[in-house]
Amino acid sequence: MSEIHSGGCHCGGLRYQFDAPLRDIAHCHCSICRRTSGATVVTWTSVPLASFTWLTGSPCAYDSSPSCVRYFCGKCGAHLALFTRNSPDEIDVTIATLDQPELATPSRHIWIENRLPGYAWMSTCQG
Repeated sequence: MSEIHSGGCHCGGLRYQFDAPLRDIAHCHCSICRRTSGATVVTWTSVPLASFTWLTGSPCAYDSSPSCVRYFCGKCGAHLALFTRNSPDEIDVTIATLDQPELATPSRHIWIENRLPGYAWMSTCQG
């Protein structure tokens, strides 16, 4: 069964689409996600790379570590996707940039050892 999801950046310069279920939805607490997004946590879904397409625009790329490339809008700065060489058949998409983020229910936390102190309210899903 087809499950098409779409999203984009704040200014509309970048649009993407993928045909895959929302799965492996996780709150990431790593310091790199925090610093590249400006948020205390970034929530991701993993998508088969073959199902993901940039519909509009060309994202800027930033090698945030030897294994990760982050994609963002060069105009508004929105952080949309992450490719990790450790999972070459997948791309991670930020839930906040989906057109319907309410469809994505996080199921776990990752990099919890890097979680900022005082964020115990975020422990409503497994880590």
